[in-house]
Amino acid sequence: MNGFGIVGTGSFLPDDVVPNRVVAERAGVSDEWIVRKTGIRSRRYAADYEATSDLAVKAAEKALADAGVPAERLRWIVVATSTPDHPQPATACLVQHRIGADRAAAFDLNAVCTGFVFALETATRLLSAGSGAGYALVVGADVYSRLVDPTDRRTAVLFGDGAGAVVLGPVRPGRGVVGSHLATRGAYHRMIRVEAGGSRLPASEKTLAGGEHYFQMDGRAVREFVASEVPETVRRLLGEHGVAPEAVDHFVPHQANGVMLTELMPRLGLTGARTHLTVAEHANTGAGSIPLALDTARRDGAFADGDLVLMAGFGGGMSTGATLVRWDTQHS
Repeated sequence: MNGFGIVGTGSFLPDDVVPNRVVAERAGVSDEWIVRKTGIRSRRYAADYEATSDLAVKAAEKALADAGVPAERLRWIVVATSTPDHPQPATACLVQHRIGADRAAAFDLNAVCTGFVFALETATRLLSAGSGAGYALVVGADVYSRLVDPTDRRTAVLFGDGAGAVVLGPVRPGRGVVGSHLATRGAYHRMIRVEAGGSRLPASEKTLAGGEHYFQMDGRAVREFVASEVPETVRRLLGEHGVAPEAVDHFVPHQANGVMLTELMPRLGLTGARTHLTVAEHANTGAGSIPLALDTARRDGAFADGDLVLMAGFGGGMSTGATLVRWDTQHS
């Protein structure tokens, strides 16, 4: 029986390129400081008229065109985001309507920056539970420029806006999604947070005055979490499927911070893998970062038939997730 795999990819970045000097001036740091601390040199910001769904739709349309799959053949649409257009309805509903996927069930998934990996596993399971046919659209999209305090050097320098998407569908035997390992450490949920705007602390003049609607992060604690938890997640995934770390051909991580990723790599043991990084040009685009980097690598011709592609994310919750895919060039 054929499995399910990635049969098309797409991505979208807003037009506005924001170099370090612009962010540095607002945050009270220098271009050199940002590069030294993060490896980031620029990012994209959504225009005033653009919301998360606008970026998601454009990435989705490119992925569908790449797959050669009409929207009406989609059975599922899962949008991973922590910056939805509205508290409700789900951003996925807006995407479904605008791309004309009237037969698809659509919903959002929020695992913050690990969202795409969680959504990919969810969509794969939904397809596998069906009749063995059909397609799913998985989108990661975020507009973090609306959530960060431009004067906070700990967060303002890290984030940009962007979206990536994949179409999941039937692939040849021996190809497709090998498996995933997902984990959540809820005890650490305060490491990354947006305090106000929900049912516990509704938006008010007081919360706005206190900046409680801004993204907040304990950077040191997050770095320690990533250093310990991500290698364990990758180890568990590869061990569950009998894959040696050195057998992985490509590594596509969440593009959180270039310096942190450089420190992380030796802990993973992926000695044979080519790591795909877009963080220097795109910064951290939240749930959009992995599919955006994946699409960039695929368009550059990086993946050969049968290559093992490992995607790994980490983010608020605190959550980690890794997915292993045996690439099928016949369908992608």
